[in-house]
Amino acid sequence: MAVDKDADFGYKKVSPEEKTRLVREVFHSVAPNYDLMNDLMSLGIHRAWKFLTVLLAQARPGQRVLDLAGGTGDLAQRFAEKVGREGCVVLGDINLAMLEVGRDKIIDAGLSQTIKVTALNAEELPFATNSFDLLTIGFGLRNVTDKQRALKEMWRVLRPGGQAMILEFSTPTTAGVRKLYDAYSFKILPKLGQYIAKDKDSYQYLAESIRKHPTQAVLKQMVLDAGFDECEYHNLSMGIVALHRCFKY
Repeated sequence: MAVDKDADFGYKKVSPEEKTRLVREVFHSVAPNYDLMNDLMSLGIHRAWKFLTVLLAQARPGQRVLDLAGGTGDLAQRFAEKVGREGCVVLGDINLAMLEVGRDKIIDAGLSQTIKVTALNAEELPFATNSFDLLTIGFGLRNVTDKQRALKEMWRVLRPGGQAMILEFSTPTTAGVRKLYDAYSFKILPKLGQYIAKDKDSYQYLAESIRKHPTQAVLKQMVLDAGFDECEYHNLSMGIVALHRCFKY
């Protein structure tokens, strides 16, 4: 039986190479307005989701943290405050335009000694096995072409006793919320992108990419299949977002 090697780019089927290129173009386009649009799209609630992620991660002074698909550095800056100057946070993203915005924010915040910025692909991490105490990926996994490969890489670079935190849009827990969320995602979100960021198509893709992302339970099983010993998830905002905590013993 032939294996389907196509990847999802929103609702379109494209080759894996094409998806990687298209996603890179999307985030190159949205980078200048990314932080503003995050606040507008979520009414600022994304800050609470990230606060909870950092709280549950329990990062300690001196630890090494990898923030994958970290973009403009929101999570990286929060973790830098936790690990202190004796620790290290690596902010990694495949998109150079996003990293440029993140680097500027890090310099302005005076955190360039703690946060190292590097371009990387989550599917092939340029780090030795067992390199990090903690790994996070916030709103980035759904854009990865080969999610299972990325999860295996996340497991590989984590030290035994470490954990990975996956913060991502997910599947609302009730039919009523799903209906309202669909209406918002496909009728309002692209218009926000059009009027604020001058880019309707990229935000149409973002809405579609959320619908194609695995459900909470499916992602949990993918995490376990990647080698993690335990995974638990917390539904936030009635499942609009889910936080998966993945443990390596």
